Amino acid sequence: MTAMKCRGVRPESIGASLVNYAQKELTKKSSLWNPSAQTKVDFISTEHDRLVVESIIGLLPVEKLAVPISFLFGLLRSAVMLDCSIACRLDLERRIGSQLDIATLDDLLIPSFRHAGDTLFDVDTVQRILVNFSQQDDSEDDMDDASVFESDSPHSPSQSSLFKVSKLVDNYLAEIAADANLKLAKFMAIAETLPTHARMIHDGLYRAIDIYLKAHQGLPDANKKELCKLIDFQKLSQEAGAHAAQNERLPLQSIIQVLYYEQLRLRNTLCCSYPDDDCKPVHHQSWRTSSGALSAAMSPKDNYASLRRENRELKLELARMRMRLNDLEKEHVCMKRDMAKSSSHKFMSSFSKKIGKLSFFGHSSSRGSTSPSRQSYITDSKVIERTCASTD
Repeated sequence: MTAMKCRGVRPESIGASLVNYAQKELTKKSSLWNPSAQTKVDFISTEHDRLVVESIIGLLPVEKLAVPISFLFGLLRSAVMLDCSIACRLDLERRIGSQLDIATLDDLLIPSFRHAGDTLFDVDTVQRILVNFSQQDDSEDDMDDASVFESDSPHSPSQSSLFKVSKLVDNYLAEIAADANLKLAKFMAIAETLPTHARMIHDGLYRAIDIYLKAHQGLPDANKKELCKLIDFQKLSQEAGAHAAQNERLPLQSIIQVLYYEQLRLRNTLCCSYPDDDCKPVHHQSWRTSSGALSAAMSPKDNYASLRRENRELKLELARMRMRLNDLEKEHVCMKRDMAKSSSHKFMSSFSKKIGKLSFFGHSSSRGSTSPSRQSYITDSKVIERTCASTD
């Protein structure tokens, strides 16, 4: 292989030769190259296999895409299981990080072989790969001669790779979130590895956090608030926002933010539906473009002042919402009290009326009136007396 490199053989040919050599030498370890086939691999910890893997890693071409990324992940799995040198593993992680945008979810699901009581997947290795990807992306931006606005534009290759990796990371977080042994610090570390402008939509991140909260129901409220700070609720879609507004697992502060942004979205929709009305759509964070770069139409000083103004408006609006909520709670308590009083008063009045209508003793309760039965009794007695007098 060294002679082939010296004679100028193409990197793709060298990579193909290394792949064939690895398949022949590591035939019994075919499950290494298939992420879905996770079998017991205790028998591979031999010195010969470790030497073969380290030799292949040292002969890999430095050019990108010289070997398939699935082959690199297979080498990384075998290096972790064989406990190869740290330098070999770090070299593989750096190579994978440079082309992470073409990886798949199955590639990232590296089983945790060394720790029996640890997480199901090797989270630390994936985190280091993501760090390598972020550093490689930053270095490419520094080497670019264009301005900051052009390098962060959504049409640049680095930005498109960021979008792809952000979706991959969100899917990976959703996959590992159900692990009961996954610590909150590791979960947040992977979510925070990418820059804030990498995610155009936060639906995937919200889904992963919701799965984590569902699997870790005993999480304290302070940790829930800290975890939900990763979500930009303004970047949720309409379906995700509707789900978050009714999600009881989220803290109350996050639900208020979701409701606030949904109200703004509804207001903007109404304003767009009736353009003749004197209303303007409410825009937040308009000083940032979709990729996170500063808008070229405003200076940094104006952007900072606009941000502070919008923060004050948000605080005032939240204060008004809290006051309105307190007023509604007071009105609710008063209405319940009045309803209780009115219901008891109506019950007593209706009960007394029903009692008054009943005549247990055959006469009315009024003193001034004479019942018909009594009048008939008096008339009959007078007739009897007259009959007796005439007889005498």
